[in-house]
Amino acid sequence: MTSDTSLPSKIIDGQDEQLAEVLSLCQKMNAERNLPALLGLIAREAARLMQADRATIFLLDREKCELWSQVTLDGELIRFDARLGIAGACAMTGQLINVPDAHEDQRFYSLVDARTKYRTRSVLAVPLRTATGEIIGTLQALNKTRGAFTPKDEQAAQALAAQAATALETAKMVQELRQHKDLLEAENTQLWKEVEGRMSTQNIIGTSEKIQVIVRLIDQIRDSSVDVLITGESGTGKEMVAKAIHYTSPRARRSFVAINCAALPETMVESELFGIEKGVATGVDARIGRFEQAQGGTLFLDEIGELSPAAQVKLLRVLQERVLERVGGRTSVPVDVRIIAATNADLETALKKGAFRPDLYYRLKVLTIPMPPLRDIREDIPLLANFFLEKYCREMGKEPIKPSAAVVRSLARYSWPGNTRELENEMKRLVVTTRRSTISEEDLAESVRSEGGDGISSPIRSGRSLKEAVDELEKRMIGDALRWCQHNQLQTAKALGLSRQGLIKKMKRYGLKSS
Repeated sequence: MTSDTSLPSKIIDGQDEQLAEVLSLCQKMNAERNLPALLGLIAREAARLMQADRATIFLLDREKCELWSQVTLDGELIRFDARLGIAGACAMTGQLINVPDAHEDQRFYSLVDARTKYRTRSVLAVPLRTATGEIIGTLQALNKTRGAFTPKDEQAAQALAAQAATALETAKMVQELRQHKDLLEAENTQLWKEVEGRMSTQNIIGTSEKIQVIVRLIDQIRDSSVDVLITGESGTGKEMVAKAIHYTSPRARRSFVAINCAALPETMVESELFGIEKGVATGVDARIGRFEQAQGGTLFLDEIGELSPAAQVKLLRVLQERVLERVGGRTSVPVDVRIIAATNADLETALKKGAFRPDLYYRLKVLTIPMPPLRDIREDIPLLANFFLEKYCREMGKEPIKPSAAVVRSLARYSWPGNTRELENEMKRLVVTTRRSTISEEDLAESVRSEGGDGISSPIRSGRSLKEAVDELEKRMIGDALRWCQHNQLQTAKALGLSRQGLIKKMKRYGLKSS
């Protein structure tokens, strides 16, 4: 059902002064976006227009089946069952109701008079119906100054109610949008505080001199936009340091975009980094690349040593000129992005072999942060272990557990070829599997237990190089994760913190099968 909210034509002709006033009121109502103020405006003007002692707007709460109003003698909010009273009958039936003597009408709800300490004589109630036909409440005028409400009053009240319904609906939408906006802003501010707190240098765990040097360096460089190169073995926390730089910098409220260069297929590197124009290939739509996604923020290029020579050339141009061209495009796109690159490879060796461009290397090497392997900061191992234990106990809703003194010694003696990531995974496993409040040596993984007991690293004992030990650990971890995830590659990659493409590459490298 729909309703025509336009005013009668004779208003335009000026033949009826009362209805002409309704037209004038429309401008005032449509200009008012504050809901309580609009309710008061409509009530006052309706009473004046119909020469009534007072008027009230009752809005319908359909969920609770209640009518409510804020316009009373003392501004008190009143609510009552929408099926009660003359106002309720009007809202429920959608019909105009004109009652000369309220106390003679069985629909009259006297408790409202008792609440407001007011004596009602005559009542004129009209439904507030929107342009779509929805009834949102009742406009009710009380006690005509002289006699009863006339047909002309009815006509004016209906015209006013039609326009008031539209104004009220708009004001309610504006109010809801403002409340939603305020809520989102408050939540956004709180989330940013939490993110910045979690990513600050205060959450870089370690009291060793090597870690404290890194913390001081982050504090020194965070306010600049100079590009940074972070070096170190896998699992040493390179991305954590990159995030600490970003989230303590003036760019913190803009995007931090991370991409693993080794996980990108050769044919997709340029389009992923720089974007692509529509029509470059059949069915290809235009899309921006990671550089434009990070506009105003930070782009973290992990495993940058894996970029192809062609991609290195284009990356160098962007770093030098701060403009890029999308694949298939001819327009230069300016970019304001801080680059933080990371590698676990020996880039100087790659330079000698011609696998990495010298000009790109020296461009990135302006600020270098070397991440120490865990075996070089053994004094931080107990702190890190307790941090991870507390973290995963909290996340899993478990009672806190602590390592015994013997366990702490074993952890400190173990070589940790997988570095902090391996330590974190071991602590997570212990939280899942340990049933006591204190971790004993028997709870530790066999590799940690056997190697940590005598302080001699297993690579040395077995005659293996560090790279061979790391490869063996990585192969074992991937194999364990595949079995744990029932050979679901997507879940396995997520569990290991890899992209699916990166997992597939490593599986091929180690001869691991997907089933």
